[in-house]
Amino acid sequence: RYIAEFERDSARDDAKGKAFDAYTEALEVGKTLDKTNPLLLGLALNFSVFHYEIMNDRDQACEMARSYYDNAIADLDKLPKDDYYRDITLIMQLLRDNLSLWMASDSD
Repeated sequence: RYIAEFERDSARDDAKGKAFDAYTEALEVGKTLDKTNPLLLGLALNFSVFHYEIMNDRDQACEMARSYYDNAIADLDKLPKDDYYRDITLIMQLLRDNLSLWMASDSD
């Protein structure tokens, strides 16, 4: 994703395609993780930002952020309140903040 932010023309398109494929593969592997796993949530956060900033796909970015946030919030009360919990809630807050920002910019 970061390379795609700076490349131009065909190099940008190539970087976008490679980033998309890598994110997609990682999410496939991530299906085995708990919905509240901070690695999975961080991946969803980064992939949603990729959709919004690189692919210019606000709808997909919002759908992804909303979906992973909603899935995690459903299981949040089952977790112990420890460092792991704080990591999870921080990432969830970022997902929610992005979603709010993107939806607000959609109405502008």
